[in-house]
Amino acid sequence: MSLWLNGIGVSRGIAIGRVQKLSGGDLEIPEYTIAEADVEAEVSRFTDAQARGREQLQQIRSQVPAGIGGAENEIAAFIDTHLLMMEDRSLTDAVVGSIRSSRINAEAALKRQRDALMAVFEQMDDAYLRARRDDVQHVSARILRILLKEERSLPVGEPEAPTEPNIIVADDITPADIILLAQAGVAAFITEYGGPLSHTAILARSYSIPAIVGLHNARRLFKDGEAVIVDGDLGHALADPDAQALSFFRAKRAGQIERRASLSGLKDRPAISRDGTKIRLLANIELSEDATHAADLGAEGVGLYRTEFLYMNRKTLPTEDEQYEAYSRVVASVKGPITIRTLDLGADKQVDSGARSGPTPNNPALGLRAIRLCLKEPDLFRAQVRALLRASAHGDVHIMLPMISSVAEYRQAKAFIDATREQLEREGQKMAAHVPIGAMIEVPAAALAAPLLARHCSFFSIGTNDLIQYTLAIDRVDDEVNYLYDPLHPAVLRLIRMTIEAGDRGRIPVAMCGEMAGDPRYTRLLLGLGLTEFSMHPASVLEVKRIIIESDVRALRAQAMNLLETGDPQALETLMS
Repeated sequence: MSLWLNGIGVSRGIAIGRVQKLSGGDLEIPEYTIAEADVEAEVSRFTDAQARGREQLQQIRSQVPAGIGGAENEIAAFIDTHLLMMEDRSLTDAVVGSIRSSRINAEAALKRQRDALMAVFEQMDDAYLRARRDDVQHVSARILRILLKEERSLPVGEPEAPTEPNIIVADDITPADIILLAQAGVAAFITEYGGPLSHTAILARSYSIPAIVGLHNARRLFKDGEAVIVDGDLGHALADPDAQALSFFRAKRAGQIERRASLSGLKDRPAISRDGTKIRLLANIELSEDATHAADLGAEGVGLYRTEFLYMNRKTLPTEDEQYEAYSRVVASVKGPITIRTLDLGADKQVDSGARSGPTPNNPALGLRAIRLCLKEPDLFRAQVRALLRASAHGDVHIMLPMISSVAEYRQAKAFIDATREQLEREGQKMAAHVPIGAMIEVPAAALAAPLLARHCSFFSIGTNDLIQYTLAIDRVDDEVNYLYDPLHPAVLRLIRMTIEAGDRGRIPVAMCGEMAGDPRYTRLLLGLGLTEFSMHPASVLEVKRIIIESDVRALRAQAMNLLETGDPQALETLMS
């Protein structure tokens, strides 16, 4: 009997194969007291396991293959992130300190620090930053498995091209595991945990491996060796499919393969619709290497570069010069404009270098964060603004202010940036003559006030991830309510359209940098709403470009206006098809 299950599709494509469950998922971590005489030996046991973990990651990094769509640098960088985390003093010093002060075993000390660090990330509102908790989990699990002598068994080596390839089912899969699984020729994977912005999900997209995450109890529900179909587009998995289902999904897979093969021919083609509307396609990046990869796939610049990572996994704040060097490297690697978001940390995102004293807020997503924190802590903000303005001498830098909710807030931040520019000019520092300063529209109040904001801002960028959750009053990563997370809710669509209209009337560009912009299911709808700048993960650029080239924007806009007026489900279906 067939079993239909739903998770979160994070890497598109159809796969058909046989279930192979990964061993070594759950770890039973003992806790016991050690004798005073054994403390240093226990510390050595931990540091030896840490060294062994580094060796494993370095070996895996050396196996990253070339020729995977230019993503090999991105993949190696993710492994480097885990290597750095493996050596991070916020992890290692605390573990050694617990072993010595509490006289507990290494596994228990590591578990305590892992849980503490994961709790920090768990409180973060930004979905990408919250997903970094998975990296803490992955790095800790590698060391724990070495300590417990329970290292995970993975299918490794060259693929043997089986008649029915393996579909991996696991509790979670690390970025290092992804590399080994890709080399083993697995067809897809399904995990019980994880989210669309985790490094695991990003790497799956880089390797074009269909993937579903967040499918709870997957290891219990699937049987080893049974046939399963994975639909990474919709997040559906069908176990023990009948002949009719197999025929349908084989045809769908063949169509996808054919379309994917045709996309490479679009790399150098401009994103111009059938009726001549020019659309600008930009990329969201985290690393300087991402910019090169994005340009190779046809992106015209960077629509979102996050800056929070400079503040993470460290005890002290980054200096102005340190930030300047980091921003300059990224800016110099980008062909076209680069929009850099100012620091989006706060009471809900307590990293070591940016931690503040005081009680934890009851509702951190609505607390002192992003531009609110920067305006309250001028020394913190000044160092970043100085570094950004200095980096503007090396490229076309745009500064984006997150979580703006009013004109007064924007004007205060703009005045601060202007005053900082004047100070730099007096010092004789080199800067671009003009650095556009815009607002991220991610709070409903900003969308409603967009006509007023447009009189002051140089540009808007719609952050749909937060705009949707704030509009609908739901936490998109909370399993209890995330089914209510609906990009197609009439209120959300009206706020998007309102923002675009305000930009048009104010003669300022409006981009979208949220996940909705890179989802091909919504491309025609967003074109109909008037969006002309999309910023997305580089892997989505060519598919979105294909849809744009095949679309008649004027016709789509007429349909969208009818949809907003009537709320007609049939009109929405037409726009989405």
